[in-house]
Amino acid sequence: MDGILISSLGSVERSWTKWAQMRGVDPVYACSIIHGRRAIDSIIKLRPDLDPLPELKILEDMEIGDNDGLSVLPGVLDLLASLPKNRWTVVTSATERLARARLAAGGVPVPERLITADQVTEGKPHPAPFLAGAALLGFAPQECVVFEDSASGAEAGRAAGCTVVATTFSHSVEALYAAHYLVPDLTGVTASILPGDEGLALNLTPLEF
Repeated sequence: MDGILISSLGSVERSWTKWAQMRGVDPVYACSIIHGRRAIDSIIKLRPDLDPLPELKILEDMEIGDNDGLSVLPGVLDLLASLPKNRWTVVTSATERLARARLAAGGVPVPERLITADQVTEGKPHPAPFLAGAALLGFAPQECVVFEDSASGAEAGRAAGCTVVATTFSHSVEALYAAHYLVPDLTGVTASILPGDEGLALNLTPLEF
């Protein structure tokens, strides 16, 4: 979601900075480890002495209340328009409440069912979220394409057995070593249904693979 469909980087880092300052954590360090991970996992890493669930609620409320600068990323709406509704979903490290709020704020279509942080016991870079996403769609992981922007997300997608397309929106090319393909963003990326509904053909021009 974040870094692929929408950009809410400002909200994320402002909220984490505020939380870190409240809890005596170095904000710079906090912001360096949170991307592509479930917030509850980052909270446990940063302050293992705190009850993570109340802290997650505090952080979630901060993020939902801050939509300044939130925007849809290039190529997103065209790609989603080319996909049958039953052939795609969102697999995100955000909670369901936060994910639905952010997608709605960005004007992005929200799948009826999606995989969120509160639906899996292991977050990225563990493959569990993408394995759950494949199962939700009814396909083997090897038949699925993952779009990611973070190193942990790309690692999770590859570990799940999916083909991984990573954008260079927020992380360096070197950090995205687990991806099969790299693209600047989703501009020009479309999908078409193969004859006989045998599957989808993904059209993209990769930087490298």
